[in-house]
Amino acid sequence: MQTMRDQIVARIDRLRPGKAFSAKDFLDIGSRGTVDMTFGSLMRDGKIRRIRRGLYDMPKINEALGGKLSPDIDEAARAIARRQRWKIVPDGAWAANLLGLSTQVPSKIIYLTDGPNNEVLIGRRTIHFKHARPKVIAGLEGKFALVVQALRYLGKEGVGSREIDKLRASLSPAEKRKLVKDTRFGVDWIYEVAKQIAEKAA
Repeated sequence: MQTMRDQIVARIDRLRPGKAFSAKDFLDIGSRGTVDMTFGSLMRDGKIRRIRRGLYDMPKINEALGGKLSPDIDEAARAIARRQRWKIVPDGAWAANLLGLSTQVPSKIIYLTDGPNNEVLIGRRTIHFKHARPKVIAGLEGKFALVVQALRYLGKEGVGSREIDKLRASLSPAEKRKLVKDTRFGVDWIYEVAKQIAEKAA
């Protein structure tokens, strides 16, 4: 029979490189004390990394670039949001970058949230959490929210066949259908783009 520590280690073993997490993500398995002790042991073994107080990740390794890569900012933001029970949505320029629609990393990484305004330093980057009205956050979840925010940022004239093809390839058929359904009563041009993205949905 697995001990609580064994179960925590087994779950961490299943995490992909770059995944960020906090103790709260493991409290369904064991007590805070057990989780903290396990994390401490795994840190000493070099299996996980603490990226700020109470926040850890499975570091990505690239020997050609000198070993451990910098923390994944989006993963860190999502781990913070889970811990605080916030809803978050990447804001325009950052959403476009995350989807590969822009190669430019914005100087200011912003997430809209139903939580308070906050700034969190992760490595050398600062994540800005910006409080948004509930109706702005409502209904915006997952990949759908990312696409809508990116399209708003790019604007009607900034969305061409390249962007549509990229989004079409990155979304599942179900996500494409949801995009069309949920943009139907919004901005007309975004709805038209959503229909183009969904053209080949199964």
